[in-house]
Amino acid sequence: MIENHKAGFVNIVGNPNVGKSTLMNDLVGERVSIITAKAQTTRHRIMGIVNAPEYQIVFSDTPGVLSPKYKLQESMLGYSEGALVDADILLYVTDVIEDPTKNETFLKKVAKEKVPILLVINKIDLLKGQSDLEQIVMRWKELLPNAEIYPTSAKEHFNVNNLMSRIVELLPDSPPYFGKDALTDKPARFFVTEIIREKILLNYDKEVPYSTEVIVEKFDETDNSIHIMAVIYVERDSQKGIIIGRGGTMLKRIGVDARKDIETFFGKRVFLEMFVKVEPNWRNRENKLRSFGYIAD
Repeated sequence: MIENHKAGFVNIVGNPNVGKSTLMNDLVGERVSIITAKAQTTRHRIMGIVNAPEYQIVFSDTPGVLSPKYKLQESMLGYSEGALVDADILLYVTDVIEDPTKNETFLKKVAKEKVPILLVINKIDLLKGQSDLEQIVMRWKELLPNAEIYPTSAKEHFNVNNLMSRIVELLPDSPPYFGKDALTDKPARFFVTEIIREKILLNYDKEVPYSTEVIVEKFDETDNSIHIMAVIYVERDSQKGIIIGRGGTMLKRIGVDARKDIETFFGKRVFLEMFVKVEPNWRNRENKLRSFGYIAD
């Protein structure tokens, strides 16, 4: 065991669209989770690892807590509830807009936790005055009396350093759980799928982005370049037409935007091929969710 070393799992939970992924990326210092203004952007539990000589923090970003409407969302809720089980420190993220009593059942589970709870009230840059913040803080003290409260703006990096310092203080004594050069527990292919999925979320409306899944079927890496072949799955033929666009224009736009970000992420030249396939009702089919990595064998 490394002498005087601290390590722990810091799990980030909360409702959709409160800024969990923005906060995670700010704490980790890398773009590990995709960020869009749409709810349900995060589908998996994504780890981001921060290493220093004397500590290792394993952050987990989780999907927003919701009432499941199909099997994919049941899996997403499972990731959020699982984050309550193995946390050394729990970050419950809310913001200055949402109703504090939203998803009361999950909140009551959080209130019963014995591990340290840090309540992050995000997006305080949207408030007009101090009195508004004081009212919000008072309300949350009633709901999570054992939590330490950190008013924050992850977008503006306000109070994030203080939050980070407190996390380090609360870490238990432990050797590192991962190699000291690790950034995440996810393979390279995962970040390719997330970047492509982010571009789909940014470029399409309504149900289409939520009906898509991206699978990387080929990832051939050399010293200077990566050749990637990815398949975008949708549930209906009409969605396939929307994703491709007239004369392939939309698919080309997604490909160009994604390729730029993938090249930045890996620091190499990228050749990206994308195809669109129909997989009816995949969000409700256990065999497909298992093959897409949402349900463990």
